[in-house]
Amino acid sequence: MKHGPSNWWWPPALALVAIALCAPCVLDALSMPVVERIPTCTPCHGADGNSRIKNMPSLAGQPEFFLLNQLILMREGVRRIEAMAPFVKDLTDADAEALAKHFNKLAPQPSGEPIDPALVERGAKIATQRRCGSCHLPTLAGQDQMPRLAKQRIDYLILTLKSYRDGPRPGADTAMSAGVAGLTDPDLAALAHYAASR
Repeated sequence: MKHGPSNWWWPPALALVAIALCAPCVLDALSMPVVERIPTCTPCHGADGNSRIKNMPSLAGQPEFFLLNQLILMREGVRRIEAMAPFVKDLTDADAEALAKHFNKLAPQPSGEPIDPALVERGAKIATQRRCGSCHLPTLAGQDQMPRLAKQRIDYLILTLKSYRDGPRPGADTAMSAGVAGLTDPDLAALAHYAASR
């Protein structure tokens, strides 16, 4: 499964939920040094970088360059995520680098969602057929601009995979869309369970 430079997208409804959850932090975040900005990320992405909120991505253990790239793309408006706009608007490059380093160093943990062994087995076969490991590594730990899929939230992965398959996905290149083309909803669920289990 290949990802282009802009590979995470939140549906409008999810963006509104995130704004509601994070709104109290927004004004404070705009003028904070990066060390003080980190706690503004935790209501959505978890105190340890592992999200406990439905459809909200975990950031712990994501490749540093991937995180940096996404923050810069969001800051520049290439990736338009309404909920994130206030947080990234005034980020300096140094701030973005520091945030990327921070979340990269955190240990990814399972989300606590039930993992179906039968779906894991099916997902492993699909991942092999679709050569997911060629970009995301065989462990699905990600590399460079390719995100970690291992231990990511199942619900978030399903949403993301569907957005690639069904489009339009703002700012994404077509490689990942081609990677999931023709897969059914059960196929995508199987891939998500497999990734989460890694």
